[in-house]
Amino acid sequence: MVRHNASHEKDTNIQVVVRCREAPTRGAKSNTSVIVPPVFGQDVKITGSPSVARSFHFDGVFGPKASQENIYDKVVSPILNEVMQGFNCTLFAYGQTGTGKTYTMEGDLDSTTTPAVSRVPTPTVGNDLLSSARMSPQAGMIPRTLHNLFYALDKQSAEYYVHVSYVELYNEELRDLLAGTDHAGESNGFVPSGNLRVYESGTDKGVVIQGLEEKLVTSAKDAVALMQAGAMRRKVAATRCNDTSSRSHAIFTITVFVRERAVTVDGEDVSKLGKLNLVDLAGSENIGRSGAQNVRAREAGSINKSLLVLGRVINALVEKATFVPYRDSKLTHIIKDSLGGRTRTCMIATISNAVDHIEETVKTLQYASQAKGIRNRPVANKMVLKSEIVHDLQQHIERLNRDLEAARDNAGTGFYVSKDTYEELTTQAKASREVAEEWKQR
Repeated sequence: MVRHNASHEKDTNIQVVVRCREAPTRGAKSNTSVIVPPVFGQDVKITGSPSVARSFHFDGVFGPKASQENIYDKVVSPILNEVMQGFNCTLFAYGQTGTGKTYTMEGDLDSTTTPAVSRVPTPTVGNDLLSSARMSPQAGMIPRTLHNLFYALDKQSAEYYVHVSYVELYNEELRDLLAGTDHAGESNGFVPSGNLRVYESGTDKGVVIQGLEEKLVTSAKDAVALMQAGAMRRKVAATRCNDTSSRSHAIFTITVFVRERAVTVDGEDVSKLGKLNLVDLAGSENIGRSGAQNVRAREAGSINKSLLVLGRVINALVEKATFVPYRDSKLTHIIKDSLGGRTRTCMIATISNAVDHIEETVKTLQYASQAKGIRNRPVANKMVLKSEIVHDLQQHIERLNRDLEAARDNAGTGFYVSKDTYEELTTQAKASREVAEEWKQR
């Protein structure tokens, strides 16, 4: 239950950057080519026949020689700074199978280091304070964000809490990738159940995934270990485009709570809350070209359906339609606030410079170019007093209790409340009571 600082509301376009992966060209020679800057620029040009020749302009374009550190410094480091200031932010990777989405977000899990502490002996050059000293060059955006987050928090005198969650959307079913793991990512033998429920919380929390565990983490080492444990559980399979293609969408969420002690005239603590969603979308693909058959083809159909809905949502937002079909897919329902809401959002569109992937590359670039037209209104979560939070929670509990009583009183008068709605109200009331009690104890 956090308040928002309306005085800083300002519409901003979604930031869109492109990353091009170098790949050997297979098949016949062609006069078509994808021209991108070696490391960093803002333009992508496709040359060849009039039917494919075109150019695109983005907030940033990273060529094949761009490193993970280059992308973190220019794209993700500023986003983390916003999270530390109390904004909700989202970074998601979109592109054809095999173009490096998961590599960009996670990196090479075998080479990602997990130091026991988040501080480093001496700062390195650049925004990524840990990349040179303690981290593999192959580490992706998630581990880099976690290391730099704890580095920044450790320098502050304020008390802080960091929670992480990791959810997979596979064939329109949600699965908690961290269920049954301890704080360091070790399994306790519990097999996570699938098909978690998504609902609107009716509070400033927005869309909530019921039953999704949030793990409290106290170090970058433990946070990265959880990320690795969850990544190992994701659905992967071989296709013609990628030997280890991710067959699911995955969302790794970092929630940062910072409390500064007794800074008001009344001697109360004030707090701020930031959240970062790091989304690795399953690869868009042409089912025929990818070689998908049977189960793989059904997976691809489900993936393409959710991405199609994402495209419809983008179209509706850009065209300022009166109705936006967020609920047509669980993916768009979950990331609703990231598309046209109060979240700072950035898309990394991944492409290949291989000539035989030119059709998919053009589609990705068109998709990304259209996404630039979405306007969000990011709002910082205002620093709030403990007493305000408890008061708001108590008011919310009272409203839920009134709704439950009304449902019971009207049960025999023709007024109907579905079982799902009743259970949702009960769940919200219970969760709110638990949160209120937790805040009272802080």
